[in-house]
Amino acid sequence: MITCVVHYTIDPRQIEAFERFAREWMRLVAEHGGVHHGYFLPAEGASDKAEALFSFESLAEYERYRALFGKHPDFIAADRIRDESGCVLRYERTFMRPLLPER
Repeated sequence: MITCVVHYTIDPRQIEAFERFAREWMRLVAEHGGVHHGYFLPAEGASDKAEALFSFESLAEYERYRALFGKHPDFIAADRIRDESGCVLRYERTFMRPLLPER
């Protein structure tokens, strides 16, 4: 399993647009073979930081999903929310592997 952690710097004035953007990406990850663990939005402290975590069974599965960027109409529409609102100022992806409790 591979987990993508996305660190966002957001425009706090555009939080509603960011939430629309986030809901679309949660749906798209689920529809294309991944498991979304949610977006984590500012509550206290810095008002311009947000995080997202989602997993795929393998890096190859993630790459199949990633190949749809800029091509699949739903992916283009989700990115349009970000681009037109300016809700995301920048982002950085990190890939991690989870260490889960033993059962």
